[in-house]
Amino acid sequence: MKLVFLYGLPGVGKLTVARELSKLCGCRIFHNHLVVDLVNSVFEFGSEPFVELREAIWLAVFSKAVAAELECLIFTFAIDRTVQKSFIGNVQSVIEGNSHGEVLFVELTCSPEELERRIADPSRRKFAKLNSVTQFRELQESGAFVDPGIPAAQLVVDTTDLPAVEAAKLITSKLGLESCES
Repeated sequence: MKLVFLYGLPGVGKLTVARELSKLCGCRIFHNHLVVDLVNSVFEFGSEPFVELREAIWLAVFSKAVAAELECLIFTFAIDRTVQKSFIGNVQSVIEGNSHGEVLFVELTCSPEELERRIADPSRRKFAKLNSVTQFRELQESGAFVDPGIPAAQLVVDTTDLPAVEAAKLITSKLGLESCES
């Protein structure tokens, strides 16, 4: 199974690009915020039970996807200091533990100005995503956006002026995802 691990700061377009990528290559999308919202309904964000349960669910889904022999899965991931340092290695073990598994790390970026414009967009409220520029700045200044040890990306895509469909086409062609189907 190929796991397309789309990551970056909040607001860079991970879910938007994932949706377009899914249309092109047939991969299913595992949107990390679904798990974050679920676990946060019971446990405070960043608390020990929150962190442990969130990551256990993420890994369980990856494991079941491998067992179900999905050819491809897209995972959206926002870098965050509450993610355990062991998480990335655990993801790689689950996916690459079989002879055909591969994690494809794709970093999405955009300019600070565009990032702040996107963060304020009302569409982000659907998944209780960060939607306050003031809060984003406070989090950024406090060091909230920490890379948990993601290896060098196979591809870095600047989405500042690149429409999501074009970003998805670039990812598909550069990573050879044209033939993937879920």
